[in-house]
Amino acid sequence: MSDQISKQTKSELLEVLRQRYQHAAKIDKTKILDEFVAVAGCHRKHAIRLLIGGGPTSAVVPAVARRTYDEAVRQALIVLWEAADRICGKRLKAVLPSLVAALERHGHLALDATVRQRVLAVSAATIDRLLAAVRSHTSSRKKRKTATKPSKEIPVRTFADYGDPLPGYLEIDFVSHGGSSMQGVFLWSLVATDVCTGWTEAVALVAREQSLVVEGLEVLHRQFPVPILGIDSDNDSAFINETLLTYCQNQKWEFTRSRA
Repeated sequence: MSDQISKQTKSELLEVLRQRYQHAAKIDKTKILDEFVAVAGCHRKHAIRLLIGGGPTSAVVPAVARRTYDEAVRQALIVLWEAADRICGKRLKAVLPSLVAALERHGHLALDATVRQRVLAVSAATIDRLLAAVRSHTSSRKKRKTATKPSKEIPVRTFADYGDPLPGYLEIDFVSHGGSSMQGVFLWSLVATDVCTGWTEAVALVAREQSLVVEGLEVLHRQFPVPILGIDSDNDSAFINETLLTYCQNQKWEFTRSRA
């Protein structure tokens, strides 16, 4: 409606004209309608609905939709979505109970009881709708893993590249002593095998860690009957790092790695 008259005046005008409109003949209804549209400034169809019987309050105050899932629920879903590696709504819905419990248990999430109830009750379609805005600013393509600096400096060598090697070129690798499970703490063996002679030495390590690899190679260096000329490893991060690369350079050892 127009803002030229107050809401109270509009309401009073509507009540008077509604009674006349409902008891008037067709030609008079047209005149009343024209009069109301001119004064109130509303659309003709809307004016007809008001004059037929709709109250003024329902016309002035728009209906407000009740929001079940507010901003607190959306923010909680964003945290859970990120923790679940940005999976789709259907998969996230399936893991929500266990994921919420795990994050709360480890202190990464603290939800109000009402918010927690709504998060667990949300449907997969609603999850996708609530996350649509944040997903639009996030690339769905998996980022390509870039090579680290040590891997660029360490050349790749296959078994065929050895040719007829001299004694002292070692293949190194780890052997775990955790049985059939990789959980918990257990010993590792750093194993080195001479490519030419097959001579093998091993040293126990308390963890698979780059500084311990250097210490293990120091022990193997003393155990081998021939001087070490080079080492070849897989692409384990405990091997492919600045610590071991610098150590080999200082020892004048050739350091190569297998293909990824």
